[in-house]
Amino acid sequence: MTQQINTALLIARILMSLLFIMAGIGKLGNVEGFAGFMASGGIPAFLAWPVILFEILAGFAILAGFMTRPTALALAAFCVASGLLYHFDPSDQNQMNNLLKNLALAGGYIALAIAGAGKFSLDGRKG
Repeated sequence: MTQQINTALLIARILMSLLFIMAGIGKLGNVEGFAGFMASGGIPAFLAWPVILFEILAGFAILAGFMTRPTALALAAFCVASGLLYHFDPSDQNQMNNLLKNLALAGGYIALAIAGAGKFSLDGRKG
C-alpha cells in the first residue's frame, strides 16, 4: 500500500474509533440509565456492562489497528443491530437520520474490514 493509503487508513481508524471509545466511556457515568434504555428496546438490562466494555475495547482495538478485520465486522453488525432496534421510526425524521448514520458507519467498518488497518497499526507490524 502507498504511504497515502496507509495514512488515510490511520485517520479513518482514529475517527471511527472515537465514537465508540467516547460513547462507552460516557455510559460509565450512568450505567443504570443505559441499562434502562437497553431494556426499552427489548435487550436485557444485564447486558449493559458487556455492551459498554465492547464499545470501549472495540474502539481501542480499531484505534490501535489490532485484530482490525474481525473487530470492524463486529462493529458493523453492532451498528446495524442497534440502529434497527433503537432508531427505526419512520414517523421521526431524527431517528431515521440516526438509523442512516448507523448504516453508514456499518459501511465504513465493512470497508475497513476489507482494506485492513494499514501499515500504521499493530496488525501492520505483524505483517
